[in-house]
Amino acid sequence: MDNNIEIRAADIGDAEEILKIYAYYVEETAISFEYDVPSLDEFRGRMERTLAKYPYFVAVREKQIVGYAYAGPFVGRAAYAWSAEATIYIEKSEKGQGIGRKLYEALEDALLEMGITNLYACIGYPETEDEYLTAGSARFHEHMGFVKCGEFHKCGYKFGRWYDMIWMEKIIGRHDEDER
Repeated sequence: MDNNIEIRAADIGDAEEILKIYAYYVEETAISFEYDVPSLDEFRGRMERTLAKYPYFVAVREKQIVGYAYAGPFVGRAAYAWSAEATIYIEKSEKGQGIGRKLYEALEDALLEMGITNLYACIGYPETEDEYLTAGSARFHEHMGFVKCGEFHKCGYKFGRWYDMIWMEKIIGRHDEDER
């Protein structure tokens, strides 16, 4: 595990560095099902909407952002207010160094303080691993305590191929009915 990593809250000023990390996943992988890298203005808008209610963290080494994670609404209906969807991206050259774990631990702590009980991840999943998509994200989430709870077949089309999508879930809080 890399001890030179600082986890801190993200702010709009981080958008350009974060977008550079995300651009790789849009342009070179099927991890993101987006076809085009969003503009910096669009990306800032996304961050602002997230930061209005949910936690957003960056991992920093030597003043350089090397990963980020944030949460957002799960489905968007009132009854789902205690659930959130998590998103995480790590600089491609920084994978496997414990950065993802540190980001998710910070994210989960912040979500617990908000009263979130269920955390979900929507993950592109290959029927057969290829140069654009492996099962690595699912393995990472499983390692972090998530379990697969849903699968959609051939629902994403990118790079001339069909990909599946899975939902993974982690219960992070208690479900006390009288506390709501």
